[in-house]
Amino acid sequence: MRFDVVSLFPELFAPLLMHGITRRAFESKQVDVRFANPRDFALGNYRRVDDRCYGGGPGMVMMAEPLAQCVNAIRASRPDPAPVVLFSPIGRPLDHAGVQRWAASQGAILMCGRYEGLDQRFIDEFVDEQVSLGDFILSGGEIAAMALLDAVARLQPGVLGDEASHQQDSFNPELDGLLDCPHFTRPEVWNGRTVPDVLLSGHHVQIERWRRDQRLRLTARHRPDLIDQARRAGRLSPQDEAVLAGQT
Repeated sequence: MRFDVVSLFPELFAPLLMHGITRRAFESKQVDVRFANPRDFALGNYRRVDDRCYGGGPGMVMMAEPLAQCVNAIRASRPDPAPVVLFSPIGRPLDHAGVQRWAASQGAILMCGRYEGLDQRFIDEFVDEQVSLGDFILSGGEIAAMALLDAVARLQPGVLGDEASHQQDSFNPELDGLLDCPHFTRPEVWNGRTVPDVLLSGHHVQIERWRRDQRLRLTARHRPDLIDQARRAGRLSPQDEAVLAGQT
């Protein structure tokens, strides 16, 4: 898959692409990340890409023409009709299902806005989908784009050290969309705190049941909405419901 990132600051992505376990996906081109800077398509000596907002008010707005020229150049270089994705507060919140969809796709053109935003006329003409990381504002779309790329990369085959790692992630449908359970490592005793006995027992059935129970309790405590979703989808067993009811 190929992701073309439209950004005024492509250098911000270097740590993501060069460090950490997910770099395998970028180095192997399983996730092919390329960059285009709207400033390269701007006119004039100063390569200006922003201007004052009509109607007044603070801040600057990214101009439509350099963005349009940039996207058209990317489209001309791609073999597929990639959707244009804008990171925006009005977008649909990115969740695990959304990441899985992108991980199985051919990629996209990721728009990283800056300043007060993009000229609405460009959005109306070019943007196919808007995505949000949550109800807060960032200085630009680069961090949001990195979050999407990292989440997509770790789902690619062979990227993680153990193929089962991402299958145990929070929100994974294979775990019924629940939060992940607590994890422990050496030493067995730290600051007077011990590892739960069941994890030292070697009894795999009991360990899996303990982990399931912990996922249920943690999710009920911190994200009860996910319990409601799992319940509506018929994913909870009678034993699960007994754990949630405090009967076991």
